[in-house]
Amino acid sequence: MSWLLAFEVPYWGQSVFRVLGGLVAVLLPAGTIVYVFLFKMMSFMQSRLGPMEAGPYGSLQLVAEVGKWLQKEDIVPANADRKIFKMAPVVVLLSTFLLVAVVPFGPDAWFTNFETGIFYALAVSSVSVLGILMAGWASANKYSLLGGLRAAGQLIAYELPMVLAVIGVVIQAGTMNLQEIVVAQNAGSIFGFDGLGNPYIITQFVGFVVFMIAIQAELTQTPFDMPIAESELVSGYMTEYSGFRFLIFFIGEFATAGVFAMIASTLFLGGWGVPFAWFGWESVDQVDNWMNFAGPVIVITKMMLITFLVMWARFSYPRFREDQLQRFAWKVLIPISLVNIMVTAVFKVAL
Repeated sequence: MSWLLAFEVPYWGQSVFRVLGGLVAVLLPAGTIVYVFLFKMMSFMQSRLGPMEAGPYGSLQLVAEVGKWLQKEDIVPANADRKIFKMAPVVVLLSTFLLVAVVPFGPDAWFTNFETGIFYALAVSSVSVLGILMAGWASANKYSLLGGLRAAGQLIAYELPMVLAVIGVVIQAGTMNLQEIVVAQNAGSIFGFDGLGNPYIITQFVGFVVFMIAIQAELTQTPFDMPIAESELVSGYMTEYSGFRFLIFFIGEFATAGVFAMIASTLFLGGWGVPFAWFGWESVDQVDNWMNFAGPVIVITKMMLITFLVMWARFSYPRFREDQLQRFAWKVLIPISLVNIMVTAVFKVAL
């Protein structure tokens, strides 16, 4: 590694590497999730084979799907607001790229290292709501407008328990910096035993469950898919979209699932790290350089585990009614999150 460190990359070069890295960090997990879970896992759960023709074992089916959508005509409804209609899917996908920028992939492998990283992540995750509202309003379609309004109400309701679930982690780690949260988990110990570090999924299990439910709702995945609700709203806010713009919505959905899973793995599963005690490390300064290469693999592995839980729930549960969906957020998840914050704060002070 010494010969690599001898070269100083100019700022424009660093910017290019960050953009390319962001594309890989968003698009590669999205494609993996679609193939592994949407094409194969769902098929096995329904006792069928799924796509098998395009490539070995259907491995090129995603490429075929992308090629098909790229060839479809891009239709804009006659009464639609053309500019806003075309901007909406870009805004939704942009929020995903803004979100991945804060995820650490190794001791030195990160795009940004904000001191208030988790605050930034929760803020930019709300940008997608604007894109969905833009799509619903600009489509000049009542089904699309209903879907956009449902999505806005749902995402606002479930952002609150998501934020409250994260506060427990912030209290326990004593920082909002995601890199430091990773270090706190892997350098910590449980009652003096440091063989597992201190992954917050143990001490913040309630927060983890609330966070995962909120992710499901933020992604508008079943059982929280009222904004799309094919049996009622055709495809909700995406009804009037076709071709490449529909493809952007499709990519954004699964890319956001992957990025949210990365953030969940960072907050609750130790992120890119493994317990430092395994290698005799005491701080992040002692972590070997090879972790910058192993770290992304570890993050992707944990991401796939968490995404499995998201997709399992998607393929297993029926859809909530709108009143049930809102009641569950305001009367169940938010009170549980507040109690979790109180208990965490008491133990933080007492211990």
